[in-house]
Amino acid sequence: MSEDPHGMTRRQLLRHTAWFGAAVVLTVASGEVISHIHTPGAAAEPVVDDPNALRFVQVSDSHIGFTGPANTAVTDSFTRAVNQINSLPYQPDFVIHTGDLTHLSTPAQFDQVRQMMGTMRAGGHFTVPGEHDSVDDAGQKYRAAFGKGSVGDGWYSFDLKGVHFIALVNTLSLEKLGHLGTDQIEFVRKDVAGLSADTPIVVFSHIPLFAMYPQWGWGTDDAAQVLNLLRRFASVTCLNGHVHQLFTKTEGNVTFHSATTTAYPLPRPGTAPAPAPVTLPAGQLADALGIREVGYRQGSHSLAVKDVKLA
Repeated sequence: MSEDPHGMTRRQLLRHTAWFGAAVVLTVASGEVISHIHTPGAAAEPVVDDPNALRFVQVSDSHIGFTGPANTAVTDSFTRAVNQINSLPYQPDFVIHTGDLTHLSTPAQFDQVRQMMGTMRAGGHFTVPGEHDSVDDAGQKYRAAFGKGSVGDGWYSFDLKGVHFIALVNTLSLEKLGHLGTDQIEFVRKDVAGLSADTPIVVFSHIPLFAMYPQWGWGTDDAAQVLNLLRRFASVTCLNGHVHQLFTKTEGNVTFHSATTTAYPLPRPGTAPAPAPVTLPAGQLADALGIREVGYRQGSHSLAVKDVKLA
């Protein structure tokens, strides 16, 4: 990555980012990734309404089992996210949960998330694990509940409506930063080898694949090796969770989008001693929670990402 991962200050971080907390619309035109902020009061660009378009929803960091004061009812919050997905005016092709499905990775918590995701009105359901999904067993219980069809420690890829999706696991070998490992990097190398350079690539992970704030472990130490394998593609979008807040940046052909949470907010980088759950004043929690809609119309070269507050 271009930044010094150990020397980035709060001011430098803000300079390298486009926004905190606003919805973003991302367009791919003539092989170039262009993003702009959707500010409050502006007309939102709708998710594509072509019935043949690709449409999916990202949720993240539900932390089922959390009981702290930052959110004493995380199950209710995740239920609202499920209801919001089910009330969309279209059925998403799939829903992706980008990790920390549970808070303590117990079998009961995994079963609860699995049942709740099973009620989502979508063509399919995909997940990647967070560090809270492997607190005591290197992700074995997670893979037993959600790992069907994956390889290695839970990574996989698939193609849908002209887009190639790669789901990565960077939470199992944590020291300070996320880590992918040689086996997973080799998987990506072989996975993309036969793809045309104009294939849109979307990568899912829990921890960011860029150095968002390494002082808090918000980055992946060997992500550059995977990103180098993707540099020949005209459009690469990386979607992650973990940081419980909206955040975006672009490096060359790669645009990174961190998602918000359905559980509780974390502080903005550098504004607190550690990334501990933030307890907001009464009535303000819902404004910090949300889901993400993504749409892509094959042949029109457009990819739209819209972040929506939890209803």
